[in-house]
Amino acid sequence: MRSESENQNEPINPEVQALKEMGQIRIPEPSESIYCLTVVGQIEGHQVLSAQTKATKYEHVIPQLFAVEQNPKVEGILLILNTAGGDVEAGLAISELVSSLSKPSVSIVLGGGHSIGIPIAVSCDRSFIAPTGTMTLHPIRYTGLVINGHQQFDYLQKMQERINSFIIQHSRITEEQLKKLMFATGELAQDIGTILIGQDAVDIGLIDAVGGLKEAYGELKRLIGSKRES
Repeated sequence: MRSESENQNEPINPEVQALKEMGQIRIPEPSESIYCLTVVGQIEGHQVLSAQTKATKYEHVIPQLFAVEQNPKVEGILLILNTAGGDVEAGLAISELVSSLSKPSVSIVLGGGHSIGIPIAVSCDRSFIAPTGTMTLHPIRYTGLVINGHQQFDYLQKMQERINSFIIQHSRITEEQLKKLMFATGELAQDIGTILIGQDAVDIGLIDAVGGLKEAYGELKRLIGSKRES
């Protein structure tokens, strides 16, 4: 039987290390022209979530996006989402970085792209949603101790305006439509907001098209081809 010290000295498999640290099987090889980035579970920001919660850590996503931008052999990024939302500022940070990439980007919502996952979904050059994919539009929710009610309300209002502004700038939905869906009553039990399924998200201009991996990958290849020719 091996001792504990011997086990600690064994070299760590790079793929196992990448899975533990980045939530991915492996990081992109230099020969790859398309990088696939996944945003799954809760989006973790300044507060660490419990070990039982599936989470995407924004401090892990940021260096991946930087690596994509600086690697000349990576020509585009495919962003796959299945997230319930999470930290608002972390989600906006990821959205801003994706939208500022100089390389083509395509997103696809599988399962769900809820709450702050919506700005991330629309941050790409083109966006897709699976026919059964869902997106929940709702105002910012706050849980915890409120010390100064008026100041807290002003802060949440400004944060909501930042989110709305980003969504409107990166999709075809109007401000009037967005607010109407966010503050709708009746669809969510004991809450306000709207659930959009597949084609519904396309019809209101939030997402560009309904499609799966084949369609998203094909569109990304087309965008990459157009960039090569320009």
